[in-house]
Amino acid sequence: MPADAPDRFTDRNVLGGALEPCSMSPRTGFFRDGCCGTGPDDHGLHVVCARVTRDFLHFARAQGNDLITPAPEYRFPGLKPGDRWCVCAATWRQAYEAGVAPPVVLAATHEETLAVIPLSALRELAVDG
Repeated sequence: MPADAPDRFTDRNVLGGALEPCSMSPRTGFFRDGCCGTGPDDHGLHVVCARVTRDFLHFARAQGNDLITPAPEYRFPGLKPGDRWCVCAATWRQAYEAGVAPPVVLAATHEETLAVIPLSALRELAVDG
């Protein structure tokens, strides 16, 4: 784990509990530690743990964020529908407003998400809690 990675034991989720892992396969997170943690270098705010859908992947690609094509230089395997991934809060919100937001895992979605997305919107598409 990078030296600037936050302490996973203090990160909180949108429900106020400890932040749970989002996905180890594919390994997600800004720090590629499986969690949707964030830090000062995470300008995209990759904090929403989403179970991506085909519609969302195509929406994100149309917005200039290709989550389908592998990019090994960034340790990015390329996603397929059903994968869990820490997506940018702004991208998720845009997809929500367009009616194509993917389901979210609240326990694995970082509390910083609430600066961009209301909890009520997240709850509408929650697969947990």
